[in-house]
Amino acid sequence: MRNAAHAQVNAPIQTRSRSRNMYLVPYLLWMLLFVVAPIVLIVYDSLFDVEGNFTFSNYAHFFTPVYMKMTFSSFWYAFLITFFSLLIGYPAAYLLTRTKHKQLWLLLIILPSWINLLLKTYAFIGLFGTYGAVNAILELIGIGNRQILFTDFSFIFVSVYIFIPFMILPVFNALEELNPSLVDASRDLGASTWTTFRRVIFPLTLSGVKSGCQAVFIPALSLFMITRLIAGNRVITLGTAIEQHFLVTQDWGMGATIAVFLIIAMVIIMIVTGNRNRSRRSVER
Repeated sequence: MRNAAHAQVNAPIQTRSRSRNMYLVPYLLWMLLFVVAPIVLIVYDSLFDVEGNFTFSNYAHFFTPVYMKMTFSSFWYAFLITFFSLLIGYPAAYLLTRTKHKQLWLLLIILPSWINLLLKTYAFIGLFGTYGAVNAILELIGIGNRQILFTDFSFIFVSVYIFIPFMILPVFNALEELNPSLVDASRDLGASTWTTFRRVIFPLTLSGVKSGCQAVFIPALSLFMITRLIAGNRVITLGTAIEQHFLVTQDWGMGATIAVFLIIAMVIIMIVTGNRNRSRRSVER
């Protein structure tokens, strides 16, 4: 009797468990086909040279000064893009939480991200060109014509413009979840506006900052279209090198090797930021 009753109780639980597992099947298939399989193919291609011979020389070649300089350049520009995105994005997200029609303003910030990346890049070529609108304004105010296109400034400016919505969104969400009574308590205790921000607001929204930095830094590592069209290939990154090896030199093995190290760097960044976010949530609970 007890066994029969136990079986009747466990039957609905087992049914629910099976139904949940069934819902996981599409997700697992998607991950297998569009995440795991491409990574396996990239690793496989990295083990062959131009002539199709199996070799590990591509990995040894990656650690030469040329590719190490590209790696440093990629991380440096990704850091600059992330830094300026945070520098602009955090105050913008903070002001959004204080505005009356914040959802409308948030939509206006997100809207440019719906436009094709190539179209936005060509638009900036027209704006920053020799006879573009920016140089026309500079001549009007007496500064004169300047070489804006094909510079580090134009590359970072356009990149920040493209990635800044991905910084604002997570920071905005973190600020929205912040308990306003904590800010009021800080001010009631005599803390200044800067002290309240430094000791209360920013630490409690650090998870949003980390998510935003992750969303900007990781794709900024692999930029290639903007480096070619806006920077004129004066900015050489790992993304540019991958494009050149696959489309120009036809050295797919070396291009895949660079992609492997780029994937490893991205995974490390995701693991580090993810662990910190989880540890912070466990402390808050």
